[in-house]
Amino acid sequence: MITNKSPIRRGLRLTLLGFFFINLYFCSLYSSASQAAPEIDKFYEGRLINLVVGFNPGGGYDVYARLLARHMGRHIPGAPTVTVQNMPGAGSLKSVRFLNSSAGKDGTVISTFNPGLIVQSIVAPEKVNTDFQKFAWLGSVSEDIRMCFTWQTRKWQNLKDLQSQKEMQFGGTSPGTLGYIEARIIKEYLKIPLRLIVGYPGSAEKRIAIESGELEGDCGGWVNVPEEWIIGKKVKVIVRFSPSLIQGLDISMPYAGDLISGKLERSAFALLMAPEEIGRPFIMSSEVPPMRLASMRDAFQKTMADTEFLADAKRQRLTVTPMSAAQVDSRLMQVYKSQPEVVAEARRISGED
Repeated sequence: MITNKSPIRRGLRLTLLGFFFINLYFCSLYSSASQAAPEIDKFYEGRLINLVVGFNPGGGYDVYARLLARHMGRHIPGAPTVTVQNMPGAGSLKSVRFLNSSAGKDGTVISTFNPGLIVQSIVAPEKVNTDFQKFAWLGSVSEDIRMCFTWQTRKWQNLKDLQSQKEMQFGGTSPGTLGYIEARIIKEYLKIPLRLIVGYPGSAEKRIAIESGELEGDCGGWVNVPEEWIIGKKVKVIVRFSPSLIQGLDISMPYAGDLISGKLERSAFALLMAPEEIGRPFIMSSEVPPMRLASMRDAFQKTMADTEFLADAKRQRLTVTPMSAAQVDSRLMQVYKSQPEVVAEARRISGED
């Protein structure tokens, strides 16, 4: 016989009570979510989203930012307008620091920057005292297919031939940026004689310097190489830094990772090239309200699959190989766990010693 005081009766009562509170909890979550959607719609409707680019107009980061700005607004609740603002300075670090300083923290400011700063924050924290794990990541539009090339005036047939030639002048924005690091890699690891001239605001200015004869080559993103240079065979690729192959890039060009010997050197190369995998990143302040951040991340992912967005990218010869916020966070965790000896070697190559 089961009585009110029996253990079985008490157990049934507790179980039913537990089911009641669990059901109440999930109902409240559903109610909050259903209420949040119209609130986000109302917040973003009629607003401007400011997409800050850490470089001058005309370079690869600017091109990708404007591509995203043309399409992402359709996928944000309330369909706000996304505008681009160029904020060059400190190799794009200015645009990063802007997010957690004077920029609005309400979910209306996005920034894109040179991800080489991520490695610099590890190998030269005295210069880049910034933890990129402490920003709210939207994700990355594409890996950065990168290479080094010489201008048509420099004649050579193979890597050995190039190694024996006189010193060439390459340009860079500042130490720690990807182009600078890549040039240092081919100088230190591949023994190609280079003189690096820094101080160029971005890739657009370096292209002008190459055409004028001020520079003899460059390291950078494949999408930054003008199509007329490729068609006219005005440049010759020395080496590629990305294992991925894309249309238009000569598949006979060697991958730098295959040419580097030594365990330490290869580990340092992997650390230094992590930003190329992250490629074209977009971040927001860590203080953005969670529901708005979730909405912006969702909009970013939907844009990456948008047929109009993809067609627009194809017309501009832009690669789209997106990474989600979670994928970038995972990669950052690996980078920030690099061993001290690897960090020291990467610091040497990046020119911080």
